[in-house]
Amino acid sequence: MKMKEVYVTDKAPRPVGPYSQVIKAGGFLFLAGQIPLTSENVMNEGDVVQQAHQVMRNLQAVLEKAGSTLNHVVKTTIFLADLNDFEIVNKVYAEYFQEPYPARSTIQAARLPKGARLEIDAIAIL
Repeated sequence: MKMKEVYVTDKAPRPVGPYSQVIKAGGFLFLAGQIPLTSENVMNEGDVVQQAHQVMRNLQAVLEKAGSTLNHVVKTTIFLADLNDFEIVNKVYAEYFQEPYPARSTIQAARLPKGARLEIDAIAIL
């Protein structure tokens, strides 16, 4: 039995560093943080709403590749370049999750990869 399995999809951006899109281990899926890159690894240059939708689509694609959905997410962390975007991102986030909502942390980060305005990572159960 493998201790961990890696899943890779071309429907989400390729990692921009030495990490995996998603790791399956111990009955959980651990998703790397997703920024608003398209599957072609091009930054979505839209406003924070468009970027938040891109991030959520990336998370969905990674989960799908691992045989899961957003309904199985139990924890997320949202990193915002500007905490003033909290309410806007929160509205987009609410379009993708339903009750019971995942546990969540939201923090302002001094800087995010490739100048992104937000990044979201997740943990899901299998």
